[in-house]
Amino acid sequence: MSTRTDRSLRDVVALRYVTPLREGGSLPGLIEADDDGLYVVKFRGAGQGLRALVAEVIVGELARRLGLLVPELVTVEIDPVLGAAEPDPEIQDLITASAGANLGVDFLPGALPYTPAGPWRPDDRLAADIVWLDALTTNVDRTPRNPNLLIWHDRLWLIDHGAALYPHHGGLDPVAHADRPFPLIAEHVLLPHAGSILDAHNRLAPAVDAGVLAEAVALAPREWLTSSDETNSDETNSDETSSDETNSDDTTGTYVEYLSRRLQSGSFATEAERARAGA
Repeated sequence: MSTRTDRSLRDVVALRYVTPLREGGSLPGLIEADDDGLYVVKFRGAGQGLRALVAEVIVGELARRLGLLVPELVTVEIDPVLGAAEPDPEIQDLITASAGANLGVDFLPGALPYTPAGPWRPDDRLAADIVWLDALTTNVDRTPRNPNLLIWHDRLWLIDHGAALYPHHGGLDPVAHADRPFPLIAEHVLLPHAGSILDAHNRLAPAVDAGVLAEAVALAPREWLTSSDETNSDETNSDETSSDETNSDDTTGTYVEYLSRRLQSGSFATEAERARAGA
């Protein structure tokens, strides 16, 4: 077991598959690891592919740097024999297809899902900050139907960012995509409770420079950045190493440029503020 550094997620080894979590479309599972911790594992072999795991890391770690609460993210090494004892063939196939490094999210025991109809309400500044982050990162999956927020010890925690940065599934073009409208922000679950998104932009944008963005992107394992969704194998040979390093640097730069252009323009914040005024 390794310790986390500023340049990598902490890595653990899966010892036991505890139970599937069927609320998620990608069939995440609860895993016990060699550090005695329990983690909600997002599997590399799931249909959303490695780009969803990359989005989880970039957005989750960017949120953390902005002072928002996100459970610890780790890489979970999975041996496919872990699924041998599972009676469900779907789970067996998923674990077999997920050999190698997967994403683990620290399990928060006793956490309850945030619901718009529930008694817990965020203050307007916190709500605005979360809306701002999701607008910046084009997160389509923080809606009343699926808030992806947890209440734990009376505080709001952000989870499940795999649907963010959705333009990268078609090939991310920073110039073409940075200023595209994001009308789905009008469906954000916290928009009715948010203060000014423009004020949030003035608070948060200065804290997110290219260096901060590069740090967040670099926390995603290099292999996730260089592998395509169609080829999730973690096997590489020595002849491919330098090419993978170059591809990783190029991919990191693409994400950094895309988010930097959105920050510089600020049009996403103006769009979210218009949506808030009409909510």
